[in-house]
Amino acid sequence: MTSVAIAPQSAESTAPLPAGGPDPHRFDWAEAWYPIAYLDDLDPTQLTRFTLLDRGLVIWWDRNDSAWRVFEDKCPHRLAPLSEGRVNEAGKLECPYHGWAFAGDGTCTHIPQQPAQGDGNLSLRACATALPTAMRQGLLFVYPGRAENASQVEVPIIAPIADEPDGWVMLNTFRDLPYDALTLLENVLDASHIPYTHHKTVGKRENAAPMEMEVLAADKQGFRGLWPEGPRKGKLGTQHTTFIAPALMYHDLTSQQFGRTMTVVYATPMAKGECRLFARFPFKFSSKLPATVIGLTPRWFSHIGNNAVLEDDQIFLHIQERQLEKANQSYAQACYLPTQADRYVLAFRNWVSDYAADPFPGQVLGREWTQAALLDRYHSHTQHCQSCRTALSRLQTLRWALLMVSAVGWSLVPIAVATGRLAGVAAVLLSLVPLGTALAWVGLDILERRFYRGRAVPPRNRPERRSRS
Repeated sequence: MTSVAIAPQSAESTAPLPAGGPDPHRFDWAEAWYPIAYLDDLDPTQLTRFTLLDRGLVIWWDRNDSAWRVFEDKCPHRLAPLSEGRVNEAGKLECPYHGWAFAGDGTCTHIPQQPAQGDGNLSLRACATALPTAMRQGLLFVYPGRAENASQVEVPIIAPIADEPDGWVMLNTFRDLPYDALTLLENVLDASHIPYTHHKTVGKRENAAPMEMEVLAADKQGFRGLWPEGPRKGKLGTQHTTFIAPALMYHDLTSQQFGRTMTVVYATPMAKGECRLFARFPFKFSSKLPATVIGLTPRWFSHIGNNAVLEDDQIFLHIQERQLEKANQSYAQACYLPTQADRYVLAFRNWVSDYAADPFPGQVLGREWTQAALLDRYHSHTQHCQSCRTALSRLQTLRWALLMVSAVGWSLVPIAVATGRLAGVAAVLLSLVPLGTALAWVGLDILERRFYRGRAVPPRNRPERRSRS
């Protein structure tokens, strides 16, 4: 049985411990905090399953203590998944198999098959495994390592927001990705791919240029980097980059045109070849208009655009990491990186090599996914996102309502004309009602598909329009 750390760390805690464990030559991924969900996406009435470092977890709301709990997703009795159970009338997590019930700290409080005088539930073997949790900056974090270390290891947060909390506007998204956390981090640390990979989405090929990157400091806990010129050929200003081992990185840029903008990525390792991306985009704008526009934009609408950007490189990153595995060489031997633009990638891969920082050592990737699976949005995002899930349900309801209105409208037009109650302009206007609703139904159908799957052809690969001479 383990304790659950929810409250912020206090000054009375013992000396802090570095993430990754005490071995100076090895980074232990279990000894670190990871986000597993945005608090806004968790439903207190539902159990939520998640996989962290190949370990099944269940997230549930403990109404007795008003706290989110995370347990290993197996009952100590017969190893049934607790995520298939429920929170019972007493507010305890109840196993679906035989009804064993557990309090928020993992203690077994009830075994239905046990006689009144029995004490089997008092054994440590009867306890569910509860993991330490923390809530920071709108995220639920979990510590999968030794529970006694959790309060001494710092929860990785966005330091600039913690230091200056006022004035920020933040866009958030997430997605389960079909490649390793290592592949994700390497990709987002690499600013040089944006003009090409994300051409016509968030980049332009004409902005590609030589890049002189500097790594200012590096050790087991990560590294800091500087890009003096910055994006768009120096038009926006210097960009600072921070990698906090093992799974957080952010770019930080202040420009006269837009104010301060950040790109923040958490790469939570789920299993070999799978991770959950938490992407956060904090802004401090130089004017009020952009913040107002963002505030009025529905979260689900932003997520549709975010998913499209992720799909720009989703397929080739999935294939790329399999090519690296097949090469069966060190990264430096398998890949040729002759320019300064790859300094952050090299720094990251050196961190992986120097500290044996593979979250799944010895494991191999599975079979290559189909294109349909790689572009799936529903199972990798929509079903887990409160905003998108709700929007999709309302959209489907609206579509059926429009279909019924259209059907009724079409049936009324000939009746009204035949009976002579409508003629001329009035009949034409009435006929436009079902036609308009039918067209709206088709438009909503197109929108609905964007909650289920991405584009097969990324914008960068579409034919360019010929400029008029």
